[in-house]
Amino acid sequence: MNARGVAIQGALAVAGLVAAFLVWQREPEGMPGEVTVLEVSPRSLQRVRYADASRAAELFRDPNDEETVWLRLETQPPPAGAPADGGVADGGGADAGGVPPPPPPRELRGNETAKGLWKRLAPLKATRALGELDAKKLEELGLTNSPRKLTLTVDGREQTFTVASPSGTSWGSPYLRREDGRVFLLGPALLPDLENASSRLVDRRKHTFEMGGFDAFTVFQGKNARAFVVNGKPPSPVTVAPQNAPDKQDEFVRNWFDRVWRLVPTDLLGKGEEPAGGAPEEVFRVEFRQGGKPVGFVIVARGLQGGFFLKTEHLPGWAKLPSGVDTLASEAVKVSQAD
Repeated sequence: MNARGVAIQGALAVAGLVAAFLVWQREPEGMPGEVTVLEVSPRSLQRVRYADASRAAELFRDPNDEETVWLRLETQPPPAGAPADGGVADGGGADAGGVPPPPPPRELRGNETAKGLWKRLAPLKATRALGELDAKKLEELGLTNSPRKLTLTVDGREQTFTVASPSGTSWGSPYLRREDGRVFLLGPALLPDLENASSRLVDRRKHTFEMGGFDAFTVFQGKNARAFVVNGKPPSPVTVAPQNAPDKQDEFVRNWFDRVWRLVPTDLLGKGEEPAGGAPEEVFRVEFRQGGKPVGFVIVARGLQGGFFLKTEHLPGWAKLPSGVDTLASEAVKVSQAD
């Protein structure tokens, strides 16, 4: 082989190596598997926001409490010129033409699902990379004019993605378009949690401890206060007795306390949010202790415009209670009075 042939073969070999390197570096397109859309660590991830035409959900962490994930729920204002009722009303009302403002955002504590979602987003991964698609294909996938946006704030910089699913298909595996135009297929579990954040991502627990996590409680009602001791925990029988007579079980107080413990709010208000009319007035309060140390509390209060509300050491704000609390409130007078 002459020198020219050797040079040509050498050049071809180098070209092959360069091509192989470029293929190795390139994101896989159309190949199933796990593909990184955005490389981000849990520590550098600051906010996650999902928004569509009607609502928005935002996950964020308090810099002073990295163990807690907070959830901010918003109702998006209707587009300019669109009636607030979607065009159902005939426009003859007293406030025709006026669009009421959306309710204020509500900040709630995120649950374990929210914490897991935060970890799944750092880094953001997809099941497949599809590359850059032409305008026709983008329209077929619903990405051209999709109002759905996913925004990740990383080290102070926002990265916004457009998400959509083709018309007539399930929203379970949506498509995502990155700012550089590349398109990815997401897994089925990511966006449904964000789209249904109010039902899937909210921590609705009143306390972080269970029955058995305290051995005493005190009931406060007006100027009265009475302390009780608790023995046992479910599924074993639980007994309640006055602190000054621990051998004298009180079945009436036990039943009353059990109903207080099992109160289930119908609606959670956000951090710093007050019921309509202003701060409710306290009716009674229960404080829990374990080994003489406070572990939590329950406050039941009457709203200034009716109804009852509850507050605990774990809930971020007031919570609306269902009807039927009047009996508990009236019985609290008897429970808090010494024999």
